[in-house]
Amino acid sequence: MNAEPNRSLWYALQVRTRWERSTANLLLGKGYQIILPTFKAVKQWRGNSKAVIAPLFPGYVFCRFDANQRLPVLITPGVVSVVRRGSVPAPVEDWEMAAIERVALSGLRADPCHYLDVGQNIRIEDGPLRGLEGILISFKERHRIVVSVSLLRRSIAVEIDRFQIRPIGPTGIPDLRSFSIMPSFEPAIA
Repeated sequence: MNAEPNRSLWYALQVRTRWERSTANLLLGKGYQIILPTFKAVKQWRGNSKAVIAPLFPGYVFCRFDANQRLPVLITPGVVSVVRRGSVPAPVEDWEMAAIERVALSGLRADPCHYLDVGQNIRIEDGPLRGLEGILISFKERHRIVVSVSLLRRSIAVEIDRFQIRPIGPTGIPDLRSFSIMPSFEPAIA
């Protein structure tokens, strides 16, 4: 994907550990469009458990900006770098950002999981994520759809009823074209 001059695209920003929310707020204050998907996690401290809101992509914030005008983004406290291929900032695909945003706004439980290169392509046929395509994995007798950001090699998993999905053939989604239609036996770690 080639960035056109003066065109705002979505980029993944690597940020300091546990600075995702602060950095996102600073970038919002500068007028940038930000996506910071989160989930509810249970953390253990000294034998006590506490529910906390954690980022689905730890260490990353998604920001829309013109790569030719990236200095104001890079000097924002907490920003380490723009994720890039070689020396060129690499935009996140629009369809990947749309999928992440839909999952974040759906209200369904989403958890971070390992990036998967192989799996069964599926389409959700019912519910708030109807029409969304992804990779199906099994997790303790339940089914989950995985939405991946190939640039970061990270994914998020959403629990879904198996009756809401159906297998599909290859789609126009890049890097997912040569899958065999077989269930994945890789365990998902949430």
